[in-house]
Amino acid sequence: MKTLFKFCYCLIALSLPWYAAAQQNAASPVSLNRIGDKLYEVTGGSGANGGAFIGEYGVLLIDAKMNQESVNQTIQEIRKLTDKPIRFLVNTHSDGDHVAGNRFFPESVVFVAHENCRKEFLLPGRNGQPSSWNDPALAPYIPSVTFSSKMDLYVDSKRAELWYFGTGHTTGDMVVCFPDDRIAFIGDQAFRGRTQLIHSYKGGNSFRHVETLEKMLETINAEKFYSGHSEALDRIMIRSHISEMKELQNKVAGYIKNNYTLENIKKEFNKDQGNLIETIYNEILASK
Repeated sequence: MKTLFKFCYCLIALSLPWYAAAQQNAASPVSLNRIGDKLYEVTGGSGANGGAFIGEYGVLLIDAKMNQESVNQTIQEIRKLTDKPIRFLVNTHSDGDHVAGNRFFPESVVFVAHENCRKEFLLPGRNGQPSSWNDPALAPYIPSVTFSSKMDLYVDSKRAELWYFGTGHTTGDMVVCFPDDRIAFIGDQAFRGRTQLIHSYKGGNSFRHVETLEKMLETINAEKFYSGHSEALDRIMIRSHISEMKELQNKVAGYIKNNYTLENIKKEFNKDQGNLIETIYNEILASK
């Protein structure tokens, strides 16, 4: 009996760290945080941060979370503020943490994206496996409305400007700007406090990324930029990000000129920058 008790005690003790870690890693509930005139940032849940405009006659959502629970929580939070339908859901780009939840919204929702983003829904994943979006049953949840350079969406009299400034994080990233509020949602095109992601397997390019952000700052009037994975950035922070990217690119180019191997170049940077450094390295070699 004592042996059985000791075994059970040890089993419980061993499971406690796992349980604590699971609790710590559990996603926080979805919440809508007001940031402008009927404009909200959507945080929490499983998946990236997004946005919502809640008008008198309908709702415009920006990005979709990842699973049904988080989508249900998003809809529940919206229902606390309005009973009007979700009319549009804009996908800023095709990464799963921004689009996987599309399939859990009503088919009446109109899904909107850049034309390249729609194409990327159907491309093989990073591991080369076919995209699950090729399943005909999911066709209603792939963006059916696309644009090439700019498009306006209206909910009530509120205008959301959808802009495409070029390749960056992927080939299909867009910016959703609310000019009256001077607020923009930029998906994964810039972060604060973490290394920039460039998805080469989706055609992303770090040098084009810099050009795209510079064009964004030149074109739209936004003062606050809401990212999928960090706190909001201002124009100074975006410019700082651009400068940091250029500095990384120049350093890698210098090491290449001095015949450093990729392995040795990576040793000159923080470990968490490894993927970005490898991307920049490959881009520089491909341009020669």
